[in-house]
This record gives sequence, structure tokens and C-alpha cells, in this order.
Amino acid sequence: MAAILTALVPVALVVALGVALKRRFLRDPAHWFGMEQLTYFVLFPALLVVSGARADLSKVNLVGVIGAFTAMLAVLGAALLIARPALERGISVDGPSFTSLFQGVLRWNTYVALAAVGGLYGASGITVAAVALVCLVPIVNVICVAVLSRYGGTGSTSIALMLRQLGRNPLIWSCAAGMAINVLKVPVPAVILEFGDVLGRASLAIGLLVVGGGLVLRDLARPRLVTYLAAGLTLVVKPLITLAAGVALGLSGLELTVIVLLAAVPSAPAGYVLARQMGGNAPLLAEILTVQIVFAAFTMPVITLIAMKVAGG
Repeated sequence: MAAILTALVPVALVVALGVALKRRFLRDPAHWFGMEQLTYFVLFPALLVVSGARADLSKVNLVGVIGAFTAMLAVLGAALLIARPALERGISVDGPSFTSLFQGVLRWNTYVALAAVGGLYGASGITVAAVALVCLVPIVNVICVAVLSRYGGTGSTSIALMLRQLGRNPLIWSCAAGMAINVLKVPVPAVILEFGDVLGRASLAIGLLVVGGGLVLRDLARPRLVTYLAAGLTLVVKPLITLAAGVALGLSGLELTVIVLLAAVPSAPAGYVLARQMGGNAPLLAEILTVQIVFAAFTMPVITLIAMKVAGG
């Protein structure tokens, strides 16, 4: 599992660099706000457009792959929503904190996922992962935006406001644009795709720096109970549900292992940016993200080995 550790260690180091930069050099909050805006509105969307445009949809069992992941999202999302009142009473998880728990569990780190899958399976694994991610990102963003609209800092239940937030969410429309280019076979000059690819690659470093910049070290020294809950659900429960759903839908071999690995990665830095945009508890989510990165170094190899044994790969 050296490929998994090789993918995770640089991620943790970039987060640590963000912490150091915030403490020593970039102390003005305006610097971090600018990086958040750049990541959210330019860099992540560029990555998703290019990934969608280049994905080879013919080589993936879309029904099985998308179905297994969607089933997992439905089960975990419903369980969290049902448990929300108990979480509020039991461990003082208020609305904004609940949205961070929700995002910290349902999202996944695209970069760690692609690096790990590529290290294990090369181009064939990346094809399956890219198609799955591009198809699933709009789904998880719709769910997370809806939850943030309801339980975030504004506490708004307005359907009109929720629809406006969805319409303005660049991660959703960038996925739609990439898939439209792919399905409709819209000719895009190679120089434009390369331009988008360069922007997309930049999103990894800057997104993780933003997470580090938002981290409160005194909270990380003694992680909250909700942080441990998020880590357990994300790194253990989520991939096991995905594995069971994939087997039930007839997946095996590379496809089954890849979707389980996608489910086993830490949550995504994009969730932190969205929390800042929509009134979630961003410091809690930064704590959740960083703790997950540390724990994933131990859980991902085990989960991957289980998936490979079940998949017969």
C-alpha cells in the first residue's frame, strides 16, 4: 500500500504548510479569503470541466458504479439526518456543526482518490475513478448545499434560496459543462484543455493550504467527539457500505476496488470552502479534515486489502 501512503503524506504536509503560513507569513484574513474564492470559483471548476470532458464513459459500468455510491450516500445521509436531534442533545452538535459533520462524512478528497487509484491500477483505474467522480460530484453538492441551506448559520428553509445557492454553485455547473462537452462531443481546442488542466492541478495545493490556514491548533490538540465520529463514519463505515452496495449490484474486480477506495479517502477541502460560503462551522470542518488525513494513513490500506479480497483483484 505504498501508493496510498505516498498520496497521503504530501497532502498532510501541504495542510501543515498552510498552518505555518497562517501563523508566520499570511496573517491577514484577506489573504485566505482570496485563496478561498480562487479555489471555489476557478480552480476546482476547471478540474471538473476537464475531467468530465476527457472521461471515457464507454469503459465504465455506470449503473453499478454510480448506483453503489448513490446508495451509500442515501444511507449515510439519511442516517445522519435522523440522528441529528440526538447528536444535538448528546454531544452539543448545533446546526452549523452538523453541516460540517455531514460534509465531512459524505464528501471525498478527489486528489487523494485519484493518486491512490492511479498508483494501484494506472490509467484503467483512473478512468473508472474519473467517470465516477464527475457523475457523483453534482449529487453530493446538491445534498450538501441543501443541508447547509437548512442548518447553516442562516438557518434558512427557503426553497427559493436553496435553488439560488444550487444555481450559483460552480462545482455543479462545472460538472454539467464537462459532461455536456463529453456527451455532445463538443470540439475543444487542445490548448484550452491544457489551460484548464493547469488550473485544475493548482487547485490541489491551494485548496489544502486553505484548509491548513483555517485550522485552529488548540482544537486539534484535543479533537472534539464529533471529529472522531466523522472519522469513523468516513474512513470505515462509508467504504464498507459502498463495498456491500457494489457487491449487491454485481460489481467485481477493478471497479469494485476503485469505488471502495474512493469511499475510503478523507473528506474534501472543497467542503471547507463551501462551509465558509454558506455559514457552516468551518473551523470544525478543518479539524475533521486534518484528523481524517492522519487516520486514513492507517485505515485506507486495510480497507483496500479487504476490497481487493472481496473483488478477487
